[in-house]
Parts: sequence; structure tokens; C-alpha cells
Amino acid sequence: MLLRLLEEDLAARAAAGLKRQRRVVETPAGVRLRVDGREVLAFGSNDYLGLANHPKIAAALQQGVGTWGVGAGASHLLTGHYAVHEELEQALAQWVGLPRALAFSTGYLANLGVIPALVGRNDAVFGDRLNHASLHDGALLARAEFERYAHNDVADLARRLEACPARRKLVATDAVFSMDGDLAPLRELLAVAEAHDAWLLVDDAHGFGVLGEGRGALAHFGLASPRLIYMGTLGKAAGVCGAFVAGTDTVIETLLQSARSYVFTTASPPALARAACASLEVMRDEPQRHRALASRIAQLKEGLAGTRWSLLPSDTPIQPLLVGDNESVLALSAALWEQGFWVPAIRPPTVPKGTARLRISLSAEHGAADVAALTSALRRL
Repeated sequence: MLLRLLEEDLAARAAAGLKRQRRVVETPAGVRLRVDGREVLAFGSNDYLGLANHPKIAAALQQGVGTWGVGAGASHLLTGHYAVHEELEQALAQWVGLPRALAFSTGYLANLGVIPALVGRNDAVFGDRLNHASLHDGALLARAEFERYAHNDVADLARRLEACPARRKLVATDAVFSMDGDLAPLRELLAVAEAHDAWLLVDDAHGFGVLGEGRGALAHFGLASPRLIYMGTLGKAAGVCGAFVAGTDTVIETLLQSARSYVFTTASPPALARAACASLEVMRDEPQRHRALASRIAQLKEGLAGTRWSLLPSDTPIQPLLVGDNESVLALSAALWEQGFWVPAIRPPTVPKGTARLRISLSAEHGAADVAALTSALRRL
């Protein structure tokens, strides 16, 4: 009976065009891949700066394994916090311009840990409707009152904060929305949070390494406040693995003591911390990667202007091409695949019903000819 129910759910998912499938990548990360036995030009990765296979970072990882071995052996609070972890946290705090940072194993774990550590019963969390699932799940785990305000609607958020009697309030938002590519109005959100005595948690998973010459969304907007709590990931633009949270010393010490997804999990391998330190050095030393990425973004937008599908407004490497229904977006993605392009189709529940899209993701490693080939293929289709 139970298995039959699962089988029926899976069949219904497939019939609605919502079944997800994995492809097997047979070569290192990059824009040219061998996938399921064929060569493709990939436009779906979050490796925005092309650092996932950077030789300096790869060498740092190898050197890290030689020095520190493979695993951490324990959680940070037992015996798993190594000198290189400490080095990375200090470097990250300095890079984003905040007093202190705390490393997490993934961005999802960071958001699951931060929100319940800072708010709980009788408190309130306010999240943008298009926030990443990890922010929603962190709010639910906190068991606080949870309100979702209209996307990027500062006035709606202000009304909700004004009407809320909770003692502690936390506003959570993506900095760059992962499926739309647009930016949150962080300057205005911070002003509202300060006016209503609330924290502002900024999930900069898709902005860290890209915005603010690599230093992230806070640098991009020129923001500084003790109310800011900043989460960045190391597995996207930084090209490695893991995440971190930065803020005031009091906030970070609270997370170190109370964030369950930090306290009760084995630390990431110290060799990965060595690689992440090298990634920060590459971001600092190779600013041409940001310039190349900006050029490819402008080229794609110009190349797809006037097509039957519309690009959503975005100045980031995430360029969503709105198609509409599930069947059409799957057909378009499949047609591109046959022509040698891997561009993932994004469908509900990841995006709202009726807004299925191709999520075109650009990298500094894409050349002008690569983007021209993709826009020409889309125009033919």
C-alpha cells in the first residue's frame, strides 16, 4: 500500500512534466563538458567565475590534503576545528568587511542553523516570497511566527513589521534571487529593519564572488550595520564547497554556541578550507574574470532581444528565459541539447506555476563565440 502510493505520486509527477532527472558529467567542471557520453556547451552551472577547476585552487586542495589529510574527524566544537579553518574564517570576515565569520558545511545548513539560533517561539520571521527553500525551512524550524511578504515589496514588509508585536524580529532575503536573477533592494530593506528593531539576514549565495568586485552584495550596495547577518556560499562563484555566516562578534558567538547545524555536524575537510583561501586570493588577483562575466551578460541580453521568449530583468549571471508551460520548456531544453547545448529547464515547484523557464547561467569562462552560438540556436528554434 505505501509503495503503491509513492508509485502513484511519481507517476503523477511525470505526467505533469515535473519529473527531475540527473545527467552524469564525465569531465571536470567547466563550460565544455562530456555528459552522458556526448560533448556539450554548458549554460547551467553556478560556477560564475570559472574557478571550480582553476589550477591554483586545485593545487591548494592537493597541498591541503598533503598537509591536513582527508577528513576533519569530528565537529568543530570537539576536535575538528583546524588552524586552516580558523585562517579561512578570518579571511572571509576581512573579505566581506564584517567583524567575524563562522564556516558551515553548506549554505542550506547555514540557513537552517542561523534562524532558529536567533529567534524562536513568540518571535517573528519575515521572508521574501521568492526566497530560497533553505530560508523558508530555517524559518519553519525556528517555530516563530512566519510571514512571507510580496517579492521585493519594501512597503509590504514595513506594514507587516509595524503590525507585529513580537519581541525579536528577523527579516530574511536572498540578495540575488536564484531563479529570477534580480537583486533585493537591500538598502531599503536594511532601513526598514533598523526602523523596526529587526535583524536583516542576507543570503548572498549567488552574489558572493560576483557582486562588489567579488566581495558580495553588501559591498555592492555599500552597506554596514550591526543588524546585518550575511551568509555566503563557497560552492558557487568561489568554486569550492561550503558556506559561511558573518556578522558582529556577538551574533557569531551565538551561532557557534547554538546553531544546531553547526554544533552537531562533522566539520568540512580542512583541505577544502585551504582551497577556499586560495579562491579568495584568485578573486582578488584576477579581476578580469568579473569584467569578462559582465561582457557575456550584456552580449546575451543583446543577442536575445526581440525573441518570442522574454528574458526576466537581471544584470547578474542568472538570465532566465521565460517560456511558460512545462511541456514547452522541456521541449526547448531538449532541442538545445540535440544541438549541443545544456541549458536546464526549471519548472514548478521551484518556480511559480505557469513561469517555467530556461535558467541560462553564464560564466567568465564562456567566450563571446559560446554566447553567440547559444543565441543563434535559440533564434533558430
